[in-house]
Amino acid sequence: MNLILLAENDFTASGRVLLQGRRARHLVAVLKAGVGDEFKVGRIEGGVGSGRVVARAGATVELEVAITGPPPAALPVTLVLALPRPKVLRRTLAAAVTMGVKRIFVINAFRVEKSYWQCSRLEPAQLQNIALEALAQAGDTQLPEIVQVRRFRPFVEDRLPHLAAGRRAWVLHPGTVGAGMDFAPELPALAAIGPEGGFIPFEVELLVRAGLCPISLGPRILRVEQAVPAFLGRFL
Repeated sequence: MNLILLAENDFTASGRVLLQGRRARHLVAVLKAGVGDEFKVGRIEGGVGSGRVVARAGATVELEVAITGPPPAALPVTLVLALPRPKVLRRTLAAAVTMGVKRIFVINAFRVEKSYWQCSRLEPAQLQNIALEALAQAGDTQLPEIVQVRRFRPFVEDRLPHLAAGRRAWVLHPGTVGAGMDFAPELPALAAIGPEGGFIPFEVELLVRAGLCPISLGPRILRVEQAVPAFLGRFL
């Protein structure tokens, strides 16, 4: 936990926070927090700063906090991600959020198993937990938007062209090389990444019609949890 994230209901007064549960246990058991110790804090959807321990009592820790600056800048990338296997989903989302992605569309595709959509990690509370852990790791406070899309073709034909407009937009597809791949971090981009086995040719055709350019990350075939950070790393 590189940043202690603070919610609105943690504040007991202006500049005063009372922590209980997992965060308090982490401060006491892992960070060995004592009165007077200072830690990095961030207000969810707000800024970052420092918190000084002013009291410890049982399973609670009281902090005096000062929010003094903005969180890290977001990565200007919209991620369109075909739903991976459940055990991969958490790692992939965590990697994307840690690296600064603020808009993620988790979509269906031909090679996505129908049973994956029953994964408990797709429940809103689970997605928020994944996002909060990733933000704490990254020292960030701005929650991402994670949208679930269960119908591929209507999304690609009706919504994706608008999302791609004005952006450099790509579909990662093994064996292809796109032209004009400008990974300058200040320019907005969109990337669609398929499931294990990739998008089928018909899906690639629809994505290209929506304005996405097929590209490859190289001659090696990467797993989803490898392809996502490999692509996003070019924007850091």
